[in-house]
Amino acid sequence: MSKELMVSKIERGTVIDHIPAGRALAVLRVLGITGREGVRVALVMNVESKKLGRKDIVKIEGRELTPEEVNIISAVAPTATINIVRDYTVVRKFKVSPPEVVKGRFRCKNPTCITNAPREPVEPTFLLVRREPPLFVCTYCGRYHELGDLL
Repeated sequence: MSKELMVSKIERGTVIDHIPAGRALAVLRVLGITGREGVRVALVMNVESKKLGRKDIVKIEGRELTPEEVNIISAVAPTATINIVRDYTVVRKFKVSPPEVVKGRFRCKNPTCITNAPREPVEPTFLLVRREPPLFVCTYCGRYHELGDLL
């Protein structure tokens, strides 16, 4: 049996590599990718990695992630590397880092926070207060959240 992985190259789009094993679906969730968007998505899960032991890979054909999307991935995959591909060639490569502000992407875990009240037009907003490991505070109720807890 061959040890090679058979996943085709993408012409244009994004490859998210070095995702901790088992987290590829969470990456798709934070990006809002459900499979109904009409873009081709390839998932490779639990493959061998010299760096991580085991890792996941996500390839998104026809979509380049925005800087905000790149950094929000750090919520579920802090070791991820983002590759932007054009004409089958990586044109940009960078690592994720937690954003300074996360707005409207996650819910506050405090059940009494105003952002969780029905019929309140308040968008949850979190500020980064510590980079390593990432720690955020809700701007409305003051509750602290680790980045992974916001999912």
